[in-house]
Amino acid sequence: MSAAPITAETDYETLAARFRPIFERIAEGASAREKDHRLPFAEIKELAQAGFGALRVPVADGGFGASLPQLFRLLAELAAADSNIPQALRGHFAFVEDRLVSSGAQRDVWLKRFVAGELAGNSWTEVGSVKIGDVITKVAPQPDGSFRINGTKYYSTGSIFADWIDTFAQRTDNGTKVIAVVNAHQPGVTHGDDWDGFGQQTTGSGTSTFTDAVVEAENVIDFDTRFKYQTAFYQAVLLAVLAGSIRAAEREIAAEVRKRTRIFSHGNADSFAADPQILQVVGEVSARAYAAEAVLERAAGALQRAYEGAFLNDLEEDERRNDAAELESAQAQVVLTELATRATSDIFDALGASGTSTAKNLDRHWRNARTAASHNPWVFKARIVGDHAVNGAVPPRVWAIGAGPDRQAGAAKA
Repeated sequence: MSAAPITAETDYETLAARFRPIFERIAEGASAREKDHRLPFAEIKELAQAGFGALRVPVADGGFGASLPQLFRLLAELAAADSNIPQALRGHFAFVEDRLVSSGAQRDVWLKRFVAGELAGNSWTEVGSVKIGDVITKVAPQPDGSFRINGTKYYSTGSIFADWIDTFAQRTDNGTKVIAVVNAHQPGVTHGDDWDGFGQQTTGSGTSTFTDAVVEAENVIDFDTRFKYQTAFYQAVLLAVLAGSIRAAEREIAAEVRKRTRIFSHGNADSFAADPQILQVVGEVSARAYAAEAVLERAAGALQRAYEGAFLNDLEEDERRNDAAELESAQAQVVLTELATRATSDIFDALGASGTSTAKNLDRHWRNARTAASHNPWVFKARIVGDHAVNGAVPPRVWAIGAGPDRQAGAAKA
């Protein structure tokens, strides 16, 4: 492992200036892509070719050396252009983070791949009524030293755009839970764009299936070595999605109010753009966008400190920083869920019935925010935060979803 962590090797405005023209092009087509359900293959490819996937790679290794607060600020800007795309890249940046805090020769191999524009996707959630703790996707060792992976995953966000797939699995020989990094460009890997949520429809989420797909031995990584702040990191990407969604809603509602010519007889001015009550609505949406970005910045700072803790050789302090990052991401999620869903709903109070036109597609901001906010339900996070405040309970840093205990079996035992 490198002796020194990345702090901030690049000025933010210099960094952002490289990507903002791409963001502008992405924003121009975002509404139409959603209406036509066109996945952003070209847009993600352009970002990758411009080096977006290497934002966190150190400058000395060919990347941009962005700190975590810089990364998440930039993801929020991208989300304001199209909230689907940063979520589609969520698994990529998490895998980059894991490789940054790893050691050994493979670290350099992966950093070179990221700099070359290669992207990683994400496939962790098992399909079907799998009990919590069970892993159905298996990797089996082969006589030639490689492995074969078999299984089906859902919510495999970003995998359809990816070169590699970060897959949670279990070894058949010793039962160890692992990350199998699967090359996506092989016959044994298929993807289905079958995510049917009412929002975030072009993230490419859906089903990934592995049928005797090859995994090289060096790409079967013990899960226990995974970077400790991973769940807080994954959540922070969703926080960036929410912050960007509010900013996009503000931008579009301001434009609609500015150009509107019709007024109400019981309004307060001769134009919508001068009506103080309408301006109040837009101002409140703008204030929520400001608050969301501030909350995101605070959570990203906690993640930066957790990242730096991996290099301290002080286990107690490292654990403290990771617990703090998990707690702050949970606090941020509780707050941002309300901010985002309220702001993206309130924009309709500034336009009346005409704002609900499907041609305008303004409802996509609420649908996208509501969908992103539904990941990892905030109600559990609020309880965890409250338990910490009242009882000093340490927040869990890894959790899973699956079928609960069989009720009939439980009744029989009783």
